[in-house]
Amino acid sequence: MARLVRFGVSIDRDLLKQFDKLIARRRYVNRSEAIRDLLREKLAGLELRRSAAKAVGAVTIVYNHHAAHELSHRLTDLQHDYADLIRSSVHVHLTREDCLEVIVVGGPTHRIVEFSDSLIGTKGVRHGRLSLTVPR
Repeated sequence: MARLVRFGVSIDRDLLKQFDKLIARRRYVNRSEAIRDLLREKLAGLELRRSAAKAVGAVTIVYNHHAAHELSHRLTDLQHDYADLIRSSVHVHLTREDCLEVIVVGGPTHRIVEFSDSLIGTKGVRHGRLSLTVPR
């Protein structure tokens, strides 16, 4: 088990009120858990800035499969081009025309970003988002 260290923090009263609201909204057990989570998130973000960093995450896209000719085929071809990054995917039919895909990825950050940009930038994709974190 990691050795815990206690430390004090001076913080503006209004900022603390906002932080406490965040803690309640996200249902943290206490401030310490929230601070640990924020630190991990910030440190992971800094590590991900290194182009050689390994990352895991998800690419989420929403598209109308009738909007562009051969859109589904282009999206599938892109996924085959980056198959080494893909761990899993889910395809959901939102309506008769609209689809949601969530593609779970892992590998070098720069390649994941390249793959994500290619998917999201494909004509006919209405919305896309990449969510990344470090795998530890």
